[in-house]
Amino acid sequence: MKPNIHPEYHEINIIMTDGTTFKTKSCMGKAGDTLRLDIDPKSHPAWTGVQRVMDTGGQIAKFNKRFAGIGARKA
Repeated sequence: MKPNIHPEYHEINIIMTDGTTFKTKSCMGKAGDTLRLDIDPKSHPAWTGVQRVMDTGGQIAKFNKRFAGIGARKA
């Protein structure tokens, strides 16, 4: 490996969404920095199996209104 071209690899603190913490090694920030996670395996629907539909600004209602007639059969 070439010397002096790789980023510094050091220990940082990770804080999960439920408040639990652990240490890992990373190239992020400086040694001892803290990374707070917004989404992690304890809260993400892909791992928990629980879906939450967040309708921000009526996007779901707008979609349903726009595409309400698609797939409806006309006799």
